[in-house]
Amino acid sequence: MKRFAASRISIGLSSCGVASGGEPVRAILDEAARAAGDPGLVVAVGCNGMCHREPIVEVETRGGSRYHYVNVTPEAAGAIALRHIAPHSFSSRWRRLFRDTKQLEAHLFDPAAAASSWFAKQRRVVLENCGLIDPNSIHDAIARGGWQAFREILTNKVDPAEVIERIAASGLRGRGGAGFPTGRKWGLARSQAAQPKYVVCNGDEGDPGAFMDRLVLEADPHRVIEGLALAAYAVGAPEGFFYIRAEYPLAVRNIRHALAQAEREGLLGNDILGSGFNLRIEVREGAGAFVCGEETALIRSLEGRRGTPRLRPPFPVERGFRNRPTVINNVETLACVPWILRHGASAFSALGTTSSKGTKVFALAGKVKRGGLIEVPMGLTIGEIVNEIGGGVPEGRTFKAVQIGGPSGGCIPAALADTPIDYDALPATGAIMGSGGLVVLDDRDCMVDIARFFLQFTQAESCGKCTFCRIGTKRMLEILDRLCSGEGRPGDIETLESLASAVAQASLCGLGQTAPNPVLTTLRYFRDEYEAHLYEKRCPAGRCKRLIRYQINANCIGCTLCAKACPVGAIQAAPYERHVIDQSLCTRCDECRRVCQDSAVEVV
Repeated sequence: MKRFAASRISIGLSSCGVASGGEPVRAILDEAARAAGDPGLVVAVGCNGMCHREPIVEVETRGGSRYHYVNVTPEAAGAIALRHIAPHSFSSRWRRLFRDTKQLEAHLFDPAAAASSWFAKQRRVVLENCGLIDPNSIHDAIARGGWQAFREILTNKVDPAEVIERIAASGLRGRGGAGFPTGRKWGLARSQAAQPKYVVCNGDEGDPGAFMDRLVLEADPHRVIEGLALAAYAVGAPEGFFYIRAEYPLAVRNIRHALAQAEREGLLGNDILGSGFNLRIEVREGAGAFVCGEETALIRSLEGRRGTPRLRPPFPVERGFRNRPTVINNVETLACVPWILRHGASAFSALGTTSSKGTKVFALAGKVKRGGLIEVPMGLTIGEIVNEIGGGVPEGRTFKAVQIGGPSGGCIPAALADTPIDYDALPATGAIMGSGGLVVLDDRDCMVDIARFFLQFTQAESCGKCTFCRIGTKRMLEILDRLCSGEGRPGDIETLESLASAVAQASLCGLGQTAPNPVLTTLRYFRDEYEAHLYEKRCPAGRCKRLIRYQINANCIGCTLCAKACPVGAIQAAPYERHVIDQSLCTRCDECRRVCQDSAVEVV
């Protein structure tokens, strides 16, 4: 094998990289690097967004070339070591361990192909450093512009009011869901007379299918810290907090490590850069309550109390943490701030649409060929994201809908794939932007069951403080359970619709107000599926187990694969004869259909 000596080898070890088997890959590369006398050769970086390609290894050679390897296995890592690290003194041992070096070519990835598909319609602002820097190195961050805006603002003693004006001029709106103008929020907090003031980064990401905040915190922690520090300077806050859910241990660890580095570099603490500005930032871990993503519930949790929302006004910018003015921004919002102050407000406002400036990060997941973290200009359509960036749904399936905005969002049908992603168009469909979860659904997804899944989540996560959310969502869930089990009653659909509207209008906080969205949007666009469940006792998607049955048709050749796969013995092996499913034993686990190679198992 021809060798191309490496000057740096990067491996993505965010949560997705670790979950995909990145640690054993790193161990092999590290062993080879140490044996070659270059222990610092291998660097762990964050995720570049291509979660579907993890583990990803990038090699920079001494000649200036770059090699990208994807879906790397330990065996492929050994071959990478042979090609880019191993000296002749021990290459024979590695050749014995990894004889098949030809398979390495299967992992070699052409970045140009990604540029024409995955990255073609993306525009990276928040994610510009993700996958390129060591998240545990402040020097890597600084080399790519990290802390530059903060240094310039403090060194030049820029008026905090001017900082707020720049953010307002950029058109940046909160990326946590509500879309409130960031500059306006900061201005309101600064105008308050009460002291001290506080800034908080909301990293309590709890939406099913969402992982935007987690990966940004893991991959580029200094970016978010700098954004929070700039917010603190702008509003005059001497103290800040990161509120991160405890289920994100790598994000918590990286932020704590980055804070310690920033303090050692004199970027946090007392009299920062001789400006007279003091700032101390702490990390607080949330216990995982979804309702604590709502800012007033988050504040109560931050104070050590039970995380339940309260009525607004007064808003947190007036009376928040410890009854003092408090600015709460989410991870993505804060990550935009340093970029805006480095490149200028006009550069950010040039992206997106008239009313929705800049970019939006989405966690693209579900029934899609290419899933991961993406960042697109506001105004890109749902269809462009699903079909061009995501590569569409798997072969043989049909794109049916997207669930956007998490459990508080809504289901938008494929017929509305031309809907642009912005703060005006999405609410018109009945959905919301939310924090950025985007789950793709295909023709095997039952929309009644999807609505039930998300309502189960929000009903369980309700804090129980207000009656409409506590009881209303429970009654809605009971109706959906009946429909999915074939026990629907006349009038159930109308009652469900009425309850959903009442819960949305009368709930105290955003959780209850938006919990009915998945139900209301599926009723709006897929009412025929509800009617099939109620009147025909049938699930058109073949998903609801109580409404379907499996049968074996005339295509069966008696191969016995289905009988071997059935976990409950509902199919007796009959070689070369058509098999039969015992309906009294069948659990509708789908194993028989999955293993059948002759399309002999059908759902009816």
